[in-house]
Amino acid sequence: MGLFDFFKKNTKLEIPVDLSILGSDIHSHFIPGIDDGAKTIEESVVLITEMYNMGYKKVITSPHIISDMFRNTPEIILGGLEKVRAALKQANIPIEVEAAAEYYLDFDFERKLNEEKLLTFGNNYLLFEISYLNAPDNLNHLIFKMQTLGYKPVMAHPERYNFWHNDFNIYETLVEKGVLLQMNVNSLTGYYSPSTKEIAKQMIDKNMISFLGTDCHHTGHIELIKKVVYEKYLQKLIDSGKLLNNTL
Repeated sequence: MGLFDFFKKNTKLEIPVDLSILGSDIHSHFIPGIDDGAKTIEESVVLITEMYNMGYKKVITSPHIISDMFRNTPEIILGGLEKVRAALKQANIPIEVEAAAEYYLDFDFERKLNEEKLLTFGNNYLLFEISYLNAPDNLNHLIFKMQTLGYKPVMAHPERYNFWHNDFNIYETLVEKGVLLQMNVNSLTGYYSPSTKEIAKQMIDKNMISFLGTDCHHTGHIELIKKVVYEKYLQKLIDSGKLLNNTL
């Protein structure tokens, strides 16, 4: 074994991270047929069973709500949740399943804020995402509006927004404004991009991550999670004491 191989080997853990420490996953797409996640109830059961086998005690699934693509409503999501719960009960999978939503900050989001009771998780945490092309011009306004209405904004996978990778101060400013950051566990595999992995590691170094999510859509993501448990930075994040997953 060469010197390079020795150092490469040393970047991995010998004993995998115990995901049961997290208790809950707060970001996934397990309600079938309503977004780009699970397509059938059978697939939902397979994915959630895998989550249970990896140690999760609860999943809070979070279907997309995007006005011009996935026009989901609380009624659609909660109706799908009941079907998933029934299927898991029939399959004898003893895992708790709840539902929130992943809101896209699009042209209609502020109206939803003003007129609807949004789907949250835990202590009124509101999961939201933004465009991968650029941040909305009114991002700060919408964050303030969420907070004014009593929501606690949680930004989904901030490490995936490439347009901020060269301006890390923006992430720090978001945290200062009271935004909680949710990292995708598979970002630590380099699955999204090498730069996404590096930003995720920087956030962990600075204790900026409040929630860890799988953002699981399909079995390919499950297979990646089974590999990411050997990443040292995942252990560092869990050991930080910063994560709120196990408070849910």
